[in-house]
Amino acid sequence: MSKTGLVVSAHSADFVWRAGGAIALHAAAGMAVTVVCLSYGERGESAKLWRQKGMTLERVKASRQAEAEAAATHLGVHDIQFWDMGDYPLHFPDTALFRLADVFRSIHPSFLLTHSKEDLYNHDHPATTDFAQHARIIAQAHGHDPEKPVSGAPPVYLFEPHQPEQCNWKPTTLLKIDSVWAQKRAAIECMAGQEHLWEYYTRVALQRGAQAARNSDDPCTYGEGYQNVFPHVTGVL
Repeated sequence: MSKTGLVVSAHSADFVWRAGGAIALHAAAGMAVTVVCLSYGERGESAKLWRQKGMTLERVKASRQAEAEAAATHLGVHDIQFWDMGDYPLHFPDTALFRLADVFRSIHPSFLLTHSKEDLYNHDHPATTDFAQHARIIAQAHGHDPEKPVSGAPPVYLFEPHQPEQCNWKPTTLLKIDSVWAQKRAAIECMAGQEHLWEYYTRVALQRGAQAARNSDDPCTYGEGYQNVFPHVTGVL
């Protein structure tokens, strides 16, 4: 089986800002990356669209889905799914939890990327992390749907929140994304509903790139930061 990756994104733009480089890097290496967008961000993250006359909830959802699909194409996403679970707040029924556990079991991801454990500015984000980690645990349980093979224990990386200092988030992995920065920037520019964030996340990439260069022998201009949840298991240092 070829390697796979899983990204669980609270809203339809989160995977672009926070993990677009990682997705593009792994896709370029031949990995099939699945992105699950739990919500379109139609209420809390689409202010530009709502300022247009005659806007409706369904039109906002359709616009945000089109943006995310275009961004996913730039990044090389293998499969992007929109679960339409609402936002502000997101709702997490057991049916969705078991559905995500089934995704773990069907693709057996080599890693999970999702949100920080804390976010004072957006409760949907840590709620998504709790949901994704819960599904990961259920997917490993032999007694859950015992006729299906259980999932392994993929490492979990938490991508950067908008205000890391306020969210007790500190990067423990810095990822060099120079080779795919053009793809990420193109994906960022697909998110027309949140154009005010384009330059912000460009500055974040430059900052993490500077930190990556400072902590390695390789030059780096653009980077992404991740916080590890579990210890790395390795045979060499």
